[in-house]
Amino acid sequence: MHSREIAQTNRRFYDNLWSAGSVELPQRFNTWPLISQLLPSAPARLEAGAGLRPRLPIAGTHFVDISPPAIMGLNARGGIAVLGEITALPYGDCRFDLVAAFDVIEHVEEHHLIFRELSRVLKDGATLILSVPLHPASWTEFDEFVGHARRYKPAELLALIAEHGLVVEKSAEFGMKPGNPRLVRYGLRWLKRRRTAALWWYHRVFGPLGILLQKRLEFARGLIDTDRAQGIVLVCRRQPRPPAL
Repeated sequence: MHSREIAQTNRRFYDNLWSAGSVELPQRFNTWPLISQLLPSAPARLEAGAGLRPRLPIAGTHFVDISPPAIMGLNARGGIAVLGEITALPYGDCRFDLVAAFDVIEHVEEHHLIFRELSRVLKDGATLILSVPLHPASWTEFDEFVGHARRYKPAELLALIAEHGLVVEKSAEFGMKPGNPRLVRYGLRWLKRRRTAALWWYHRVFGPLGILLQKRLEFARGLIDTDRAQGIVLVCRRQPRPPAL
């Protein structure tokens, strides 16, 4: 799909998804032990593309999202949420101590713009946490349906990170592994043909069950062995900018 088609797919999918749901508290996710350790030194926070599944504390955190239902839900919980694009963040330079982008970067074709913007709004020495799916060979119909633009080759991801003044401090395997391709196709047909029923089951059964069955994140220094990982979460540090001449 082209960039505009991907953006339209994302908006349709997530507006439908979040219109039928409610905010999940960040403490319920397996990312919370990591996040909670970072909070004392991160009073200025931003999460991009959180939807109704924020990983940073809601109250006092800035959020940018393309989905109006997500913005309404986050603001109702005390967030500072605005409509916007991750490729053009509505904030000044060196604004935040902690920035998070979970399951969003892979949805945008212009990923160089994303990393430029995320790096730009980070203070020197600040933390960026991001997650992406790995390995183009693992592409499924589900990736296309939910509006993914790509899966990442590990070397490509590391190059993007380094290019934008960031260094990987630690990482962990992240996300659910794709299931049986036949079951994936069946689930997609069900979602397309019986969207209302499928979303009801997602929000009331499969979503809560997925949260319940989350595995503890096992972080290692630098980049983990990615051969068997279908997704990854990385903790990156913004390197000091060179002094202005």
